[in-house]
Amino acid sequence: MDKLMMVEKELLESLKKDYPEFSAGDIIKVYYKIREKDKVRLHPVEGIVIKLQGAMHRKSFTVRRIAYGQAYEVTFPYYSPNIERINIIKKSRRRARRKKLFYLRGRIGKKANLA
Repeated sequence: MDKLMMVEKELLESLKKDYPEFSAGDIIKVYYKIREKDKVRLHPVEGIVIKLQGAMHRKSFTVRRIAYGQAYEVTFPYYSPNIERINIIKKSRRRARRKKLFYLRGRIGKKANLA
């Protein structure tokens, strides 16, 4: 198992990203690249982080957004080469007591935030 951990640490150092620190309950904006034929464009997704999971290079997070009355969730690998940058729009004033905030799925509007 130690050999596997050594390989993962080396891989993690090569993938080093300089994203800001965020946690569950924060509102962030993720800019990710979309390839359309010969063009590449940045598509922003702004929403609340409802899930952080994984460790090392397998780390990922899920962003929930409500647009035009429909909610959708997007899961991003943390070290994906398609993520251009991450901006923190609003930090949660209250500390989330859970790591996964699935109870926000049943809420709409201002009640869906931890602010």
